[in-house]
Amino acid sequence: MIDSWKDRFIESLRDLRRREDRGALATLRRGLRQEVPYEAYRYLPADLKPWDEDAALLVASLFALHPGEGGSGNLGAAFGKIPERSDSTQRRFMALLNCHGEDLRNHLRQAVSLLKSKEVPIDWCQLLEDVLHWDHPDHYVQKNWAKRYWTKQKED
Repeated sequence: MIDSWKDRFIESLRDLRRREDRGALATLRRGLRQEVPYEAYRYLPADLKPWDEDAALLVASLFALHPGEGGSGNLGAAFGKIPERSDSTQRRFMALLNCHGEDLRNHLRQAVSLLKSKEVPIDWCQLLEDVLHWDHPDHYVQKNWAKRYWTKQKED
């Protein structure tokens, strides 16, 4: 059951992929390289609160970059599924965990590009939720990502 704006929003992005709407996905991807194009707002929920717009636009742009299905868990779990674990992958993950909100767009673009290249799916609903809470004073998103990443490392 789809019950929140976040679930409906991610489902609308999945629908763009299912319909192979290349124009819409290209419009959304442009938000990763420059200012988000105004036409990207057409893909946002009408009743979205202004403080949620940036997170939704960021996740939509990232989705358009890597619109795969089947992800589960947070981005730490996704990084833990990368087959070849190198020092550079771990450094990239640590840089992501330590970045400030204003740098999140760039670090997430790099992370999603890496996950795409390794064919690791992303849980888009979870990523949206995490981006919305990235700057929480307790840093619980970053802690949860770190726990899942290193738990996955220990399981393998």
